[in-house]
Amino acid sequence: MLSRKGIIPEEYVLTRLVEDPAEPRYRARERRARFVSKKGNCNVAHKNIREQGRFLQDVFTTLVDLKWPHTLLIFTMSFLCSWLLFAMAWWLIAFAHGDLAPGEGGPVPCVTSIHSFSSAFLFSIEVQVTIGFGGRMVTEECPLAILILIVQNIVGLMINAIMLGCIFMKTSQAHRRAETLIFSKHAVIAVRNGRLCFMLRVGDLRKSMIISATIHMQVVRKTTSPEGEVVPLHQVDIPMENGVGGNSIFLVAPLIIYHVIDVNSPLYDLAPSDLHHHQDLEIIVILEGVVETTGITTQARTSYLADEILWGQRFVPIVTEEDGSYSVDYSKFGNTVTVPTPLCTARQLDEDRSLLDSLNLASARGPLRKRSVAIAKAKPKFSISPDALS
Repeated sequence: MLSRKGIIPEEYVLTRLVEDPAEPRYRARERRARFVSKKGNCNVAHKNIREQGRFLQDVFTTLVDLKWPHTLLIFTMSFLCSWLLFAMAWWLIAFAHGDLAPGEGGPVPCVTSIHSFSSAFLFSIEVQVTIGFGGRMVTEECPLAILILIVQNIVGLMINAIMLGCIFMKTSQAHRRAETLIFSKHAVIAVRNGRLCFMLRVGDLRKSMIISATIHMQVVRKTTSPEGEVVPLHQVDIPMENGVGGNSIFLVAPLIIYHVIDVNSPLYDLAPSDLHHHQDLEIIVILEGVVETTGITTQARTSYLADEILWGQRFVPIVTEEDGSYSVDYSKFGNTVTVPTPLCTARQLDEDRSLLDSLNLASARGPLRKRSVAIAKAKPKFSISPDALS
């Protein structure tokens, strides 16, 4: 039917029909699950938690961690339930005192103008949110009514403090600031200062700074101990070099953070071919600092799988000086260029430094050869006619 409509060519349909259904079909190998996503979310599902009551011991954090629909539902229900509860109390006080159907010349009511549950509910709202329309008020006739008035005010203040504090914390969470902290989509490995280096670029889109910014990097992989113990998520810290020293960075403009692959690095035996077959390698980058405007500590995270690491590439410059100030072109934030890089591990490069020397010689000859060819093309050609010789 599809071939009659011209959607699929006829030859493809015939080939599909003569396939052997018993012939095995090969599927592409599934990509390794990330421990940390590119946006910084931890890809971990907590299951079979038996002690659920521990979450209720820290109610405030539980409310902040809830999703917005659940938080707004609890926010609304907390006020409605408190209004209904105290409305019932005011109605019972009026019922016990005989204020629901007062006659002429009756006693002074505990609360004026309460004749039904609806009026008691309206008075409960007026008391808790301090509206005070003036039509209803508590008299000095009933001490119990005065006590209920005090209790409802205290409960209302507690509900306001908890729920408004929860809403404030949700709107000013640290991960909101992390949305403007960006990492390069790919990491690169190239030669810098005669050593193989793992490099990535990090930047901040806002003008407000991140104070005391620090950056950390970990390698997460599945390992097996000599005793046969399988560690599915073995985390290894690796040092980062940023030109300033230590893990602290001054993130005013985008920076290239690099790690020197030396004998102490877990990437010491990483070869270019491993980037396509090393499925258990994941490098996590964590940027942490204090937000200048709010004073809240924020953290931005990302990760790089093996196929997201480019061998023999280098980031292009994006900071230029224009009119007495520095300009950053974020359209080239993740752009890279190919540079001469040894196709070997850092261990092999340390054992045989001639690989780097030959690479430097080849890269030095390249521009010289191009320059000589350009000069030869630009050199004018003269021709002498036979008449001039005679």
